[in-house]
Amino acid sequence: MSHEPTPPPPARAQLLQNLATATANLSGSSRVIPSGEDFYYYRNFDEFKLPIEEIAKQSQSMLESIGSSASLGMAFPKDLDLEDAYDWLVNVNDEVLERVDASVDEFKRSRNKEKEDDEGFQLVCGKKKKGDQTLSKDNKTSKPKVSFHVPSIRKPQEEFNILVNNSNQPFEHVWLGTGDDGHRFLHPLEKLSILDFIDDDIGGVEPVKPPEIEATPFKLVEEVKDLKELAAKLRGVNEFAVDLEHNQYRSFQGLTCLMQISTRTEDFILDTLKLRIHIGPYLREVFKDPSKRKVMHGADRDIVWLQRDFGIYICNLFDTGQASRVLKLERNSLEYLLHHFCDVSANKEYQNADWRFRPLTKEMVRYAREDTHYLLHIYDLMRAKLSSMPKESENSDAPLVEVYRRSYDICMHLYAKEVFTENSYLHIYGLQGACFNSQQLAVVSGLYEWRDVVARTEDESTGYILPNKTLLELAKQMPDTTNKLRRLVKSKHSYIEQHLSSVVSVIRHSMQNAAFLRLQPNI
Repeated sequence: MSHEPTPPPPARAQLLQNLATATANLSGSSRVIPSGEDFYYYRNFDEFKLPIEEIAKQSQSMLESIGSSASLGMAFPKDLDLEDAYDWLVNVNDEVLERVDASVDEFKRSRNKEKEDDEGFQLVCGKKKKGDQTLSKDNKTSKPKVSFHVPSIRKPQEEFNILVNNSNQPFEHVWLGTGDDGHRFLHPLEKLSILDFIDDDIGGVEPVKPPEIEATPFKLVEEVKDLKELAAKLRGVNEFAVDLEHNQYRSFQGLTCLMQISTRTEDFILDTLKLRIHIGPYLREVFKDPSKRKVMHGADRDIVWLQRDFGIYICNLFDTGQASRVLKLERNSLEYLLHHFCDVSANKEYQNADWRFRPLTKEMVRYAREDTHYLLHIYDLMRAKLSSMPKESENSDAPLVEVYRRSYDICMHLYAKEVFTENSYLHIYGLQGACFNSQQLAVVSGLYEWRDVVARTEDESTGYILPNKTLLELAKQMPDTTNKLRRLVKSKHSYIEQHLSSVVSVIRHSMQNAAFLRLQPNI
């Protein structure tokens, strides 16, 4: 049978691919930059200041590339501060995801009308039977695509009965004690000193590279009995490596989907969606134990996710991301460290995958294992280099002490839930330059509050309910009938389409309130 050659991808698909590449490059560059007080300290030196200005130029160029590649009418504005640039990027991301959702829905509607054709293509509906594979025209197994958001996945909150507290109240760290005033939470690290974690003598330790992943025992932990066994193993070791995989898009606060743990001899992947309520009770104490070192890379977000989802607080952390900065390595990403120290080329294609997906594919399992499998070895090599480095100045800490100080500070960060206030809408990206009148501002406020309430109630991300760009467009146009609103959103926003009447009601009510207030005499 003769076959037509596969056509090139559509222009829009190519644009989205360019967007993903530019975003990944930008993300990689951002990891090089120290944050907080460290940034302003290092900026006093030309050795840091000049390269950072060059990185800033490259980042600006990448952001402009994202805006143009996305073809979304969202070109990157000049002269934005850091927070505004971040909001702009989130806005672009929301818009792309909404368009992907709409395209997938349209594709499904059209494909569901078709039957299996005679050239080897097969539409698989529902769960795929074991052994089923989608075949291409040349009868070769097609490589699975890596998707940031898989619309067909049932929400884990429903699948696993995950209960979260999205109330408009500050997050309660119930597993922490409080200070004398009864308000401030006390982290267990406050009773410990950084010096408690410094290695006494590491000169005689000879780093040994771990065996390849294929030769290392592995356990996918999905049952409570397996979690119990893992906890017992961790109580018997002095150190272990940890990493998390997270999903933000379809929940209000986000969900930790996987936890990877590696000891010197074994790798584990924990299904933290299925075992969510059990993770804390079994692992909380071992993570808090100051006698056991936890090795993580770029732990800033992982630390607060552990607190939020499992009530886990870490003592005795060695962050290899911070160590790479103190060592002044060329790059600070885990991908670079794996190549630099272990000669391993990691596949970062799954870095932003939808980790809610079950069952995990073979490729997803390997990617997740790579994040911790080599980390203890990298820690050994870094620790040896740091201990042999001289101080930068008479008044500075020794390099190894500096890494533990930074790691200590990361652990001390406490998760804070987003709290809605009547002025929250004023911080929405793009509002300041919109030049809205009082009625339009009232619509922004009304839609922002409606979105917040819905997102908390249904445990959805605000970007899924109503992206910032769409919210501002609705405020600008003020559609006061369902037909006008439907024409405005078209088929891009499935949630709004399902709740046209509610959105129109919010818009009308906001406009009426603004008109009423305008007619009131000044007091």
